Amino acid sequence: MKKIAIINGPNLDRLGEREPTIYGDQTLADLEALLNKEAEALGISLQFHQSNHEGVIIDTINNTLTDGSVHGIILNPGALTHTSLALKDSIAGANLPTVEVHISNIYKREAIRQHSISAPVCLGVISGLGFEGYRAALRYLSSIL
Repeated sequence: MKKIAIINGPNLDRLGEREPTIYGDQTLADLEALLNKEAEALGISLQFHQSNHEGVIIDTINNTLTDGSVHGIILNPGALTHTSLALKDSIAGANLPTVEVHISNIYKREAIRQHSISAPVCLGVISGLGFEGYRAALRYLSSIL
């Protein structure tokens, strides 16, 4: 069975509480339940990770995900999208198909949030579709694995 890692970065553990006008009122647990249901229908398994620490996310990609048990990544790097060359390098070095996802439309936000450092090493970016963006990324990765 193919396995996809869902990696959520800083502050995504606060979904449902943090700026609901931007991120909605559903929680990270709600997202994981939605994705587990979708994955079951697609015949794939998921592995969830969330951290507020850049190094933990990089270690997860470098150590956990490159052991051959994971076949693709859906990544919402949060604010690290706009700042982390180290995260970009980790994604590039993982040699795993990766789709970057953002709940909000980063192109409608402040200027600093409109550029993704990590996007060039991802297969694609889905931005502004809320939780549906994760589902779209999951269906896409499932179709190419």
